[in-house]
Amino acid sequence: MGILFAKLWSLFRDEEHKILIVGLDNAGKTTILYQFLLNEVVHTSPTIGSNVEEVIWKNIHFLMWDLGGQESLRASWNTYYTNTEFVILVVDSTDRERVSVARSELYNMLAQDELKKSGVLIFANKQDVKGSMSAAEISRHLNLTSIKTHRWQIQSCCALTGEGLYQGLEWIANNLKRS
Repeated sequence: MGILFAKLWSLFRDEEHKILIVGLDNAGKTTILYQFLLNEVVHTSPTIGSNVEEVIWKNIHFLMWDLGGQESLRASWNTYYTNTEFVILVVDSTDRERVSVARSELYNMLAQDELKKSGVLIFANKQDVKGSMSAAEISRHLNLTSIKTHRWQIQSCCALTGEGLYQGLEWIANNLKRS
């Protein structure tokens, strides 16, 4: 009886789930955040520091932190890791020259103790652009199959249209740790 009550109670309380949105500069992180929040494209400028918004989807409260991706800001990402349940890594599918930098940043994050229980969603953004890398190609470049310590998923998307974004949120929702 107590377990049933606890499960029912968990459906009605307002838990917030912390998500970090990271990636290199110009990957589309802020556009994705505001697509989730407003369901529309917001013209953005480079993020200096972070943006934080509460996104409610299917009665789930997500506290989403969009972190600036310029090289000078990446060193401070670790100050946001505490209590993070999921990391969304946004990869610009047209940026072939810097996919190895994105891989390096991903593996640096995965090595952090504060993220050892965090799931990782990789958005292969800008799929609408001709000549962009497919999700499978990005997966190979990031060597995702070697990740055994974290739950992960790669999802093709287009931040401008919203295509693929909610499939990513669905994966997160299905992987939430609910007590």
